[in-house]
Amino acid sequence: MGPDSINLLQTSTRVHFSGLHLNGLEGRDSKIGQPTTSTENAPRQPFIIGVAGGASSGKTTVCNMIIDQLHDQRVALVNQESFYYDLTDDEMSLVHEYNFDHPDAFDTENLLFCLENLKSGKVIDIPNYDFRAHKSILPSRKVNPADVIILEGILVFHDHRLRDLMNMKIFVDTDADLRLSRRIRRDTLEKGRDIKAVLDQYSKFVKPAFDDFILPTKKYADIIIPRGGDNHVAIDLIVQHIHTKLGQHQLCKIYPNLNVIHSTFQIRGMHTIIRDAQTSKHDFIFYSDRLIRLVVEQGLGHLPFKEKQVVTPTGSVYTGVDFCKRLCGISVIRSGESMENALRACCKGIKIGKILIHREGDNANISKLA
Repeated sequence: MGPDSINLLQTSTRVHFSGLHLNGLEGRDSKIGQPTTSTENAPRQPFIIGVAGGASSGKTTVCNMIIDQLHDQRVALVNQESFYYDLTDDEMSLVHEYNFDHPDAFDTENLLFCLENLKSGKVIDIPNYDFRAHKSILPSRKVNPADVIILEGILVFHDHRLRDLMNMKIFVDTDADLRLSRRIRRDTLEKGRDIKAVLDQYSKFVKPAFDDFILPTKKYADIIIPRGGDNHVAIDLIVQHIHTKLGQHQLCKIYPNLNVIHSTFQIRGMHTIIRDAQTSKHDFIFYSDRLIRLVVEQGLGHLPFKEKQVVTPTGSVYTGVDFCKRLCGISVIRSGESMENALRACCKGIKIGKILIHREGDNANISKLA
């Protein structure tokens, strides 16, 4: 078993329950002087979050709370409102008849273009939309690549191409009366509109658009947050999940059923020894066995257990765990045989079967012998 085979000993399988997808990364060949894991130096893929919900539901508050708690990560916020189409002179003359809550009001193609470039690690220019003039004005806002990209807007789940870019989809679910009261306060104070115009727009465009276009996208959400920014428990869980995903090894993003043992100085030290051409055969075997045992012990931790109570020598009851089923090992000859001793050392009396896989001629027929 050569040094390249030992690199695989850092991994063990586990069950992956998350419904969130992580896009794969392109691998590259290992070279001398570079890490042996082909994706270790690959560009880090950003974690893209979509935050949808009705107007004034608290989406911005939720985004700001997530950003505040991700203070140790680079975060880029992209607002769908920045991508409104500029209104023509004819549309401006009838601005009160224009439906800003309809999917056709947004330049989705430009939004997609910007997101894909940002995901690829490029600096993008976000339009600076003036809500009084209803046009994009200069200067545009430059956004740098980030570890986390948050896309916020009422209809960010409407287009499947936007949804396909997202690793997490959040829908902020807030009572309609509360959304209306917030909208009245915002539009009168920030946009200079009178209450009658706000209510007319709400009944004519905002509410029907919510029922027809926004609410149906709720089914695409991975997480639904009632009460918006007031739901601190939900925000904490989301941030914790983001931290977990960002901390994953790149191989786990390619193979979702893979678990990679966290690298420590001890593990790196053993890898250094077995990769050293000057290492003796005795030391190579010794440190390889140590690494193999770590993998076996890690793998056992992912097997199903059930609760079991035992009585200790002092007479107290201890609640522990036991394997749900009897264990056996399957050794794939030849490399698998090098792991048998570690498995026997961890599981007393375990039975081990053998599988031999060989190729017959050039026709690639595979035979298996148990």
